[in-house]
Amino acid sequence: MSLIDAAAKVRENAHAPYSNFKVGAALTSVEGHVHLGCNVENVAYPEGTCAEAGAIASMIASGDKRIAEVAVIADSPLPVPPCGGCRQKLAEFANGDVKVTLATTRGAIFETTVAELLPGAFDAGHMEGA
Repeated sequence: MSLIDAAAKVRENAHAPYSNFKVGAALTSVEGHVHLGCNVENVAYPEGTCAEAGAIASMIASGDKRIAEVAVIADSPLPVPPCGGCRQKLAEFANGDVKVTLATTRGAIFETTVAELLPGAFDAGHMEGA
């Protein structure tokens, strides 16, 4: 199963009763495991968890540490990029050249990288000497 297929499947589990905008994410860790996440909304909207953050949390909870590839899918006319917070989360656990595939349930696909999503990312090097 491709990462897009895995993201599409987990997208169906999203809890999005307020926005009705379901998102699924799948990532492969450098250890070779696939980790899934879907958005989970909360009545205290916009509190909740993004699909990408859920997949990253799953990866860390399983003991894996680094992302090798990411796929995100939503039912939208154009591929939906990760929010700013999730871009920073991806940059925390992935090298800049890690492939990110953004897709729609309607068949549109856009491929990019973590560095292209978040140029000039804040990282641990910025905190040295602090």
